Order: sequence, then structure tokens, then C-alpha cells
Amino acid sequence: MMLRLDNLYKRYNGTPAVDGLSLDVRPGEIFGLLGPNGAGKSTTVHLAVGLLQPDQGAVELAGHGSPKSPDVRALIGVAPQALALYDYLTVEENVRFFGRIQRLSGARLAERTRQALEFVGLKDRSGKLVHTLSGGMKRRLNLAVALVHEPALVLLDEPTVGVDPQSRNSIFENILELRRLGRTIVYTTHYMEEAERLCDRVAIMDHGKLLALDTVSGLLEHNAGSPTLVIEIDGRETRIATDDPLAELNRLSETSRVQRFRLERPNLEQVFLNLTGRKLRD
Repeated sequence: MMLRLDNLYKRYNGTPAVDGLSLDVRPGEIFGLLGPNGAGKSTTVHLAVGLLQPDQGAVELAGHGSPKSPDVRALIGVAPQALALYDYLTVEENVRFFGRIQRLSGARLAERTRQALEFVGLKDRSGKLVHTLSGGMKRRLNLAVALVHEPALVLLDEPTVGVDPQSRNSIFENILELRRLGRTIVYTTHYMEEAERLCDRVAIMDHGKLLALDTVSGLLEHNAGSPTLVIEIDGRETRIATDDPLAELNRLSETSRVQRFRLERPNLEQVFLNLTGRKLRD
């Protein structure tokens, strides 16, 4: 266990943002926290890193204790959804500033700043003021700031919001490389394709509650429902949910001339709709 959330509750003006949430994040995995806007993902991240105190429950990191302790927080890197950058400092000055906050100094600070900027592909922009960067570059710098002190646990809260396709793909590659290096990552998103591409396990939450937790394949197997056979007969399209599409296609072919057909397999969006009954992007 790298991160444990035990029966967490957090309310704002009496409204629950996190409602009895319990889960464990394993060392070296990319753990997806999936849900629509307002599901409680960002509040969960803030509780996990000690920025918020739960009304009830506990957070523990890797046997070190609560992130309320500065020594425990030093093991965590956070790239928040709201960019944590200084617009009128340069790219390098931002990373160095946050490195100093994490107790780096001297040659070690200089080396880690260089490595972090190289990792996110911004070394050649090190002298640029942040306000001159594109949205995608700012997101990549946000990641560099989170990684400068080599944290064991990295929490990424909607890290691809508003970025261009090239920067988005670069961030994906960075995340997969972090896993290869043995880091543990908590990745919050409401984009289904990101969770399917990146995550070893996915927790689906809504209204602050945990609805399901499994591998992507496990979620699909237990919550997605049957595949859909889509066939065209006499110019009309028909959709049939079936666990045996080949048998269904053969049955229809005996009495009708099937012009076209395709099979639509369940995906994470279907899992979410089946669990919550509502759309992902509210």
C-alpha cells in the first residue's frame, strides 16, 4: 500500500463532497480516479495531500503517517487542476522556486531543475516567462514543478484540461515513464479514453461516493453489459445487445439479407452510465 484513504468524509455547508470514501493505492501503479465534474475528485486529492482535513476518517501514506506532517508531504508531488505557476517568473525560476520549497538547494537543486525540465520537454524554454507559454506548455511545466523533488507519490488532477493534442500525448508519455521508474501515480480525470489508455486500476466515484474499483477489464466485465451487434437490413439499422453476436448474426442471416454489420464493445463510458444513470460531462 502506498496511499490509504479510510472512511473519509468532507462536507461544505452541509453538502457532502466526499462521503465515506475508502480505497488503497498500490506502489508503482497508475490509479485512476474517474468521475464527472463535481464528483469529489479534487476534494479527494486535497485530502490525500493534507491541504484539507477530513471531517471524519484518515489518510496514511506508505506507513509514514498522515500528510498533515511536513515530512510526509515531502514524499508527495502534486500537479493541481488550477495551474500552480508564477506568470512573471521564467520557466526555470518556477521549478527552482518550488524545488527550494521542497528543501533542495545548491548543485542538487540545479541538477533536479534541469532534469525536470528535460523530462517534460521544456529545457529549451527555460528562460521564457510563464505568461508567454501556450496552455499545453504550462500544463507540462505544472508537471515539472510536481516532480522536481523526486516524490514517491504523484497526484495529477485533470492534467490535460485545455491542452493541445501534442502536449496531451507528451503528458501521457511522461506518466507512463514515471510508472516505469517505479513512481506511484493518482490520476483524476473525466475523460474515458485517458483512463483506458493509462490506468492499471480505476475507481469510479460520484457525489463523493465510491461506486466501483477494478482494473479496466474488470470494470468492463462486471459492469458494462453485453456487446451490441449493429446490423443493416434493407437499408435500416438495428441494434441488438447480445452475449453471442455470431449466433445472432447467423440467425438473422437465415431469414434476411444482412447488408452490413459491426460489433460495438462496451467501454468505460458505458460502465459509468450503467453505474450512475447520468452522463459523464455535466
